[in-house]
Amino acid sequence: MGKVKIKKNDVWIDMTPMSDVMVLLLTFFMLTSTFVKNEAVKVVTPNSVSEIKVPEENVLTVLVDKTGKIFLGMDTPAKMETALTGVAAQFGVSLTSAQLKTARAATNIGVPMQDMQEFLNLEDKDLNNYQQKKGVPTDSIKGGMSEFQTWVQQARNDNGADMKIAIKADENTPYKVIKKVMSELQDMNENRYYLITAYKIQQED
Repeated sequence: MGKVKIKKNDVWIDMTPMSDVMVLLLTFFMLTSTFVKNEAVKVVTPNSVSEIKVPEENVLTVLVDKTGKIFLGMDTPAKMETALTGVAAQFGVSLTSAQLKTARAATNIGVPMQDMQEFLNLEDKDLNNYQQKKGVPTDSIKGGMSEFQTWVQQARNDNGADMKIAIKADENTPYKVIKKVMSELQDMNENRYYLITAYKIQQED
């Protein structure tokens, strides 16, 4: 007796719903993701239970590493370039268009003005290695403002009274260093600023 041949039917699966889901997931991750900035130094912030969020726009960030070196950054490259141009003019430092372009690529700037031209002549990949050993000076110049205060004042003049100041310090940064930064700000009547911390969930007893 011969075998009965069963007719095979092709199975067709509609992949349109799956494609829609993939596009939605991709869009979700793109909209909710935040890019990690290539900061001058790696800072591990202390934990806190505070839920106050630091504004994302018009913010001057004061980055303080565990050795006490200070680095400054604005929320946009254009604002950083404007601040740098103003501070350089006060110190009589001339910067070329190529150097300003390099400054726009830097997330933070933390070198004395006397070293600024040398710093901005480096390749982008070498900027952080160079400035990690420098930091913006907080010593007063001839009894006047320090370079740090000059930067803050210039940023304030450029961005108005609505500009916020945020201090981001390492958890191992000595307290005397943070106190020094705060004292510098208070001497300029800058008495309102944020302290950036890592959120820690408070456990219930």
